[in-house]
Amino acid sequence: MHSAATMTPVGPKERFSNRVEEYVRYRPGYPQAIVELLRQACGLAPESVVADVGCGTGLLARLFIENGNTVWGVEPNAAMRQAGERLLQGQARFRSVAGSAEETTLPAASADFIVAGQSFHWFDAQAARGEFARVLRPGGWVAVIWNERQTNASPFLRSYETLLRDFGTDYAEVAANYPRTRQMEEFFGPGAFQQRVFHNEQILDWEGLRGRLLSSSYSPPRGDSRHEPMLAELENIFLVHAENGRVRVAYDTRVYYGRLAAGGAEAGVR
Repeated sequence: MHSAATMTPVGPKERFSNRVEEYVRYRPGYPQAIVELLRQACGLAPESVVADVGCGTGLLARLFIENGNTVWGVEPNAAMRQAGERLLQGQARFRSVAGSAEETTLPAASADFIVAGQSFHWFDAQAARGEFARVLRPGGWVAVIWNERQTNASPFLRSYETLLRDFGTDYAEVAANYPRTRQMEEFFGPGAFQQRVFHNEQILDWEGLRGRLLSSSYSPPRGDSRHEPMLAELENIFLVHAENGRVRVAYDTRVYYGRLAAGGAEAGVR
């Protein structure tokens, strides 16, 4: 077990500035089934305007652009926002916005859907809820989307989870804030949302696994005394568990979706 060194806290809006390229190349995308779900359950149509809050490098926004939607990509981190602009350059339906969940800068009643992929745990939930209510058109929907790595589905995934807990700077704290039913009930209101889970996975070679780890905000960066020992342990895990030079990282993609009641989270949705 390697104890975490004392570090200067990094705010959520700055955490990924030093790992943008790894994020672009090695983070998992999102299943097409998300779009199908929102079409059937929430009336998502090509003409729907979607605000992707915490847009990051544009992985989720791309899914909705391919569906024909105009997407406002709201991202507070300049480096991540610029990476999203590069990924989606030439897409006429994409609008890049320097803003945050708490202050999107979008006009009132301008979006039919607000989506948040892998970003909700960084929000001030109460402030974000008020801002979402302002930005949504009447009857608009919110979808909180999350790729949650399966931690116990294989010997490899169990070993990888142990590595994160041994070397991660604040992995346990970050993981504890991942969206769960309790947080969603506080945000939407009890009974005001529904949840669906879809399968997702990555098949990674050594370079891909290394990049996937380094894309995580809690992996010690270059220059940290834990960085090289962490990578050495990761290589050991890869050599033990790889089949034909690949490992499988399985995810549950969770989608929490509902409407926000005008009376606040405690009012729920009727």
